[in-house]
Amino acid sequence: MNNRTSGLTPRLSVLDLVPVRAGQTSAQAIGASLALAGLADRLGYTRYWFAEHHNMAAVAASTPPVMIAAAAARTERIRVGSGGVMLPNHAPLVVAEQFAALEALAPGRIDLGLGRAPGSDPVVTSLLRATGPTADVDRFPQHVSDILALMGPEGARLRLVTGDVYDVRATPAADSTPTVWLLGSSDYSARLAAELGLPYVFANHFSGQGIDQVLALYRDGYRPSEAHPEPRTFLTLNAVVAPTADEADERALPQLRQMARLRTGRALGPLETVEEALAAPADGLAQAVEGMRSRWLIGDPEHAAAELRRLADRHGVEEVMVVPVAGSRADEPLDATPGRARTLELLAAALG
Repeated sequence: MNNRTSGLTPRLSVLDLVPVRAGQTSAQAIGASLALAGLADRLGYTRYWFAEHHNMAAVAASTPPVMIAAAAARTERIRVGSGGVMLPNHAPLVVAEQFAALEALAPGRIDLGLGRAPGSDPVVTSLLRATGPTADVDRFPQHVSDILALMGPEGARLRLVTGDVYDVRATPAADSTPTVWLLGSSDYSARLAAELGLPYVFANHFSGQGIDQVLALYRDGYRPSEAHPEPRTFLTLNAVVAPTADEADERALPQLRQMARLRTGRALGPLETVEEALAAPADGLAQAVEGMRSRWLIGDPEHAAAELRRLADRHGVEEVMVVPVAGSRADEPLDATPGRARTLELLAAALG
């Protein structure tokens, strides 16, 4: 089954890494992202997810559950969730209880996206695990199953070394449960999601390679579950949309240069402003920048809408999750993110 969309206009969602630009505090960046979540809610976007990254000057998204709670309190209808919680950093019971609490706060609106990567370097990963044993990569499948059981109405049943049985349930117990998604940039999580009958998202905004093969693997190997009788997936995509193509190109440059630094092992700092990025020397980043530019959605509204529909149809998805990566100009407010807000507004209007 390929779930072709047959040219239908896809639904729109958002993935937010809470970017921090030069001169901006993390607190200001968080405030700007929460305002953006409110805008996405008003514009009719389907879901708004927060990523988990650690110890990065340009990213303030380190605690998805906290951001989800804040966004849920500021929105009315949009689904809010994690894209994702990096499970190797956390004990499954902690994750299950956090998202059970979120579901109790915003019933029917919570998504729990789970990732297998640590989302940081080995030093920070060791610090995240310093208070006791948590999940590890090799036990990822078991811990996904544990979380599903802990959040379910029956809970999980443990057999102690004494032979006694001990029942555990995530509390508070909500009347509904979050939707669990598996995330990945390789075929590992796709295979596991298919085996468990779970929704799956390929991190196309980060990897950009192999999406056709991975989605085919997921769909062809899918085992229907009670909660999800059909495979569910969508496309993720870095996006910068502006009134003109020239402005979109300029606003894309700070994030393109940042990602080029990451991929070439350069030192990372806060995101450059548009002016700083335009004035900066190439620094050997030009080839990496151009290689990524072709895989991002950058342009005016007409171009962006046509390209988004084409991609959705090609990959057989009915939803596209954009990562709004438009940079800010030096004279724009530090507690707002006008370029990213404009991307969401123009996309929503163009897809109508």
